[in-house]
Amino acid sequence: MNRTILPGATIGVLGSGQLGRMFAIAARRMGYRVHTFSPDSDTPTGQVSDYEYNASYDDLEAVSSFAKGVSIVTFEFENVPTATVEAASQYAPVRPSGMVLHTTQHRLREKKFLSKAGFPVVPYRHICSIEDLQRAVEEIGYPSVLKTAGFGYDGKGQSKIRVKEDIVIAYETLGGQEAVLEAFIDFECEVSVVAARSLYGDFAHYGVIKNEHHNHILDVSVSPATLAPEIIKQAIDISCSLLETIDVVGVMCVEFFVTKQGKLLINELAPRPHNSGHFTFDACLTSQFEQQLRAVCGLPLGSTELLKPAAMANLLGEIWQAGEPNWMAAYRFPNVKVHVYGKLEARRGRKMGHLTALADSSSEAEQLVRIARNKLEERN
Repeated sequence: MNRTILPGATIGVLGSGQLGRMFAIAARRMGYRVHTFSPDSDTPTGQVSDYEYNASYDDLEAVSSFAKGVSIVTFEFENVPTATVEAASQYAPVRPSGMVLHTTQHRLREKKFLSKAGFPVVPYRHICSIEDLQRAVEEIGYPSVLKTAGFGYDGKGQSKIRVKEDIVIAYETLGGQEAVLEAFIDFECEVSVVAARSLYGDFAHYGVIKNEHHNHILDVSVSPATLAPEIIKQAIDISCSLLETIDVVGVMCVEFFVTKQGKLLINELAPRPHNSGHFTFDACLTSQFEQQLRAVCGLPLGSTELLKPAAMANLLGEIWQAGEPNWMAAYRFPNVKVHVYGKLEARRGRKMGHLTALADSSSEAEQLVRIARNKLEERN
């Protein structure tokens, strides 16, 4: 059976945020139609799609109707219920698979998978009760980080435990949810590898990207990362092996801590295009979004060649608090690309867009993108 899906076909996207928007732009440029499904309307993805389904992910009848109208289903965020993916898979292939989604959308399942497969992970314990937490803190020590097991992102559902008195307070914030306690890592830096695996097992990657976070939200990403060659090789090798082991078809981001001793520890997995890979839209021959499309449609993977060193800076809702950003100030930088996601309301901590800067070196690109973002906040 020919599993290749060619231009002219319709791609279904579960989710409707900025990742889906950039995926839809890549898909439509290559001649595909795009349908998106989410509970919201006039969404970043819906604004550039051919059709926008508005229904709850729990409305399995609506999900089935959506899946009947497409040739393939993919997703742009991992917090899609398993039942939704199962319903869609009755009528169209889902790539990456529901198994990949099920594993990576839940911290405990993800860490158990990684540990069992021999990948380097942060020390952790499973938490179901206050007694579990007290015992785990004794074993792992202070400081440590308590995280909800499911449906967490951008630092949501996390509490740092610095002293004994924090234990009860942290546990109460869970509201009875299952959790994971992790050792706090005093890391040198955070990096990621955005990689893709094709339907036929071919592998491509975008090198190692250095990431800086602010208030648990990605702030700036720089490519290529300036790290020791052996760390770069190890991060890529681990990512390649991981995508093979979990049998990903599509794009996956592997996030790492680099410890002060030069050791790599996997922090999280994201089975879809990733915020740290946004620079590829402007700086690579094949963006992570086109690569996702190529992979799930059974096409050959594209070249990931980096045309110039690049840096990406997120634009959060705070920039809008004093009014509309000074867009002209950013547009005056000829080597800076402006991306705005079309979200209807700017809120603190909400990702509203990003800037990408291209330069002759990583450090120059990072400096340029930070300057350009600062200019957005200089009102006339």
